[in-house]
Amino acid sequence: MIDSQAVRDYLLGLQDQITDTIAAIDGGAFRTDAWEKPPTERLRGNGRTRILEGGAVMERAGVGFSHVTGDALPPSASANRPELAERGFEAMGVSLVFHPRNPHVPTVHMNVRCFLATKAGADPVWWFGGGMDLTPYYGVAEDCAHFHRTCRNTLAPFGDDLYPRFKQWCDEYFYLKHRGEARGIGGIFFDDFSALGFARSFDMMRAVGDAFLPAYQPILEARRHTPYGERERDFQAYRRGRYVEFNLVFDRGTLFGLQSGGRAESILMSMPPQASWRYDWQPEPGSAEAALYTDFLPARAWA
Repeated sequence: MIDSQAVRDYLLGLQDQITDTIAAIDGGAFRTDAWEKPPTERLRGNGRTRILEGGAVMERAGVGFSHVTGDALPPSASANRPELAERGFEAMGVSLVFHPRNPHVPTVHMNVRCFLATKAGADPVWWFGGGMDLTPYYGVAEDCAHFHRTCRNTLAPFGDDLYPRFKQWCDEYFYLKHRGEARGIGGIFFDDFSALGFARSFDMMRAVGDAFLPAYQPILEARRHTPYGERERDFQAYRRGRYVEFNLVFDRGTLFGLQSGGRAESILMSMPPQASWRYDWQPEPGSAEAALYTDFLPARAWA
């Protein structure tokens, strides 16, 4: 049985749990922006954006819930999926990006979502998607291993093949083709997932959402007090530029949201508060900055 209300209830509870935990660590409060999209011929929707800016720990942290319904997908979204043409749809999910103030604390992204398309007289088309990935500036091997082990152990009850497959998918997805480099050290990524049936596939998505805090919170707590200076902040801003490039050029969620008429303010909350670009900059050989490129960005078996 397809129970979209149960998915919505879970996602709202997940947003509460994550924002409550991060607010307690930071000492600041998330601003809550509940919104409802004015209905159009094609699209309706509502959501709840929570944002913490200028905090002691988080320079910018956004956790958004959205639930959008429509009478038909935009042509760009259904061009490669003819079975979705002329179907009503609903898409809901929780998406977060945390940009910590301290350059020794990695940026992190997590997303879990559900898509359902219906048409009278036809079976529904549905799937789950999501994942999480870590973007360090000054990598620590034990942190990367912890993050990946948590992802691996979370997926293990649903099939031994899932973590290797979803890790590879993440490595390939979060890759800046025009730069020839990864965005970070990856994690897991999956989309169009329905292989286990609705109930069990939902269980898997829920397990991924529930694993986010165990995967990231220990890293945040361990690195948040590491000393840093202007050099580290400059490098953080430079690497954040790569984050912006990926989100605006390649990220499917960002592109779908903007192309389908979604709420731009919520879609673009993933952007860092500050970023920079330099012409043909190269790190000094043997430096901590160079180590990111040699020791962390190349795909490897962290778990």
